[in-house]
Amino acid sequence: MDALLHYDAAYWRKLLDSRVGTTKWPHGSGVWSKKELVLPQIGDEDIVSMFEGNSNLFWAERFGKELGMTDLWVKQCGNSHTGSFKDLGMTVLVSQVNRLRKMRPDSVQAVGCASTGDTSAALSAYCAAAGIPSIVFLPADKISLAQLVQPIANGALVLSIDTDFDGCMKLIREVTAQSPIYLANSMNSLRLEGQKTAAIEIMQQFNWQPVDNVIIPGGNLGNVYAFYKGFKMCKDLGLIERLPRLIVAQAQNANPLYQAYKNGYDNFQPVKAQTTFASAIQIGDPVSIDRAILALKATDGVVEEASEEELMDAAARADLTGMFNCPHTGVALAALIKLRESGVIAPSDRTVVVSTAHGLKFAQSKVAYHSKGIDGVDSKYSNPPVTVKEDIGAVMDAINDKFRSMNSR
Repeated sequence: MDALLHYDAAYWRKLLDSRVGTTKWPHGSGVWSKKELVLPQIGDEDIVSMFEGNSNLFWAERFGKELGMTDLWVKQCGNSHTGSFKDLGMTVLVSQVNRLRKMRPDSVQAVGCASTGDTSAALSAYCAAAGIPSIVFLPADKISLAQLVQPIANGALVLSIDTDFDGCMKLIREVTAQSPIYLANSMNSLRLEGQKTAAIEIMQQFNWQPVDNVIIPGGNLGNVYAFYKGFKMCKDLGLIERLPRLIVAQAQNANPLYQAYKNGYDNFQPVKAQTTFASAIQIGDPVSIDRAILALKATDGVVEEASEEELMDAAARADLTGMFNCPHTGVALAALIKLRESGVIAPSDRTVVVSTAHGLKFAQSKVAYHSKGIDGVDSKYSNPPVTVKEDIGAVMDAINDKFRSMNSR
C-alpha cells in the first residue's frame, strides 16, 4: 500500500478510467484493469483471464419506486464468464498458480476446491483455459444442475460427496495438506484480491461519488471482507471520501452471522445449515467469519435474514420489473425490503444490491416457484403459463382475463 500512496488520487482516477472498455491485454478485464491494485508483480504473459468483471450496474428504477426509493442499483456480478462473481477471484488465483507452475512445474499438480456450485464452475473454467487439472468437492444433491454440469463440461474431476459444504471443506483441507494440490477456497487471499475489484468498480461507475449502503448475500463471507477491502483501498488512496455501510443478507436456514450480530458478535457459534434455495450460501460454519465481523464493525454494518418465502417472493417481485434474479440476490432483496420497512435504509439512500450469480443458473427454482410447487411458499408473485385451445375465442378470453382493461377491436 505504501508504494501505491506515492501517487495521488488524480493519477489513479486517470489511469483506471483510461482502461475502461479497452481490448488491450490484460486491461480489458475488470480485474486486471486494476492490476497495480491487485497483483502488480505478475507478468502479463502469466495472466489467465476471460475479461471478467466490467459488469452492469443496473438502475433498478421501477423496483426502487415500489419501495419509495430514488437511487437503487443492482450490481450484476453474475454477468460474467461462468455466471457468478467467483470469476473475479479465480482469475487472480489461477494466474498465480500458472506462474508458479512455470517456475516450478512439480510444485502444483492440480487445484482443488470445496463448493456449493459457483466456485467449482469458476475454478474448472479458468483451470481449463490454463491447462491446469482441477478437482472439485461438491455436496451431493445440493446444487443446481446448471452448476453441476459446468465443471463436468470443463473437464474437472468432480467428486459428489454425501455431506454438506462444511464437510466438503474439511475434506479438501485435509487433502491439500498432504498433496501437491493447491487450495482455491475463499480463505485464499488471492481470491479476495480479485473480488475486491467489484467494490472499486462500483465506485468507478458512480464517478467516485459516495454510496450509502451495499447489500451483500453472505455465506462463507469472504466476499463481505473483499468488498470492505476494495472500498477501504479506494478511501486510503483518496478516491472516495467515505466508506459505504455494508449490509450482509443471510438465508434464515443458514444464518450464523445473523445470530452473532443479534448477540453483539459475542461468542460466535456455527450452525447446522438447513436446505435453502440460496444454495451457494448454505453454509453454517463460514471460514471468513472474523474478517466479515471486522468489515461490519468498521462500516457500522447491519446483518439481516430472509426466510425461504421472503427470498423467493423478493426475487420474483423484482423480476416483474425486468430483472432475472438468482435466489441469493433474492436474499439481498428481501433484506432490502425489510430494512426499508424498518427505516434503517432511507428513501434517498444510494443503495447497491450485489447480485452474485445469474438467474439462469437457478432456473429450476424459478419453475418451482411459478408452478407453486414449493411447500410452505404461497408464491405470491407466480405467473404460470396459461394453456388454451387453438381457438380465437379461447385466446381472447385468456388475454382479457389477464388484462381486464383490454378491449377487442
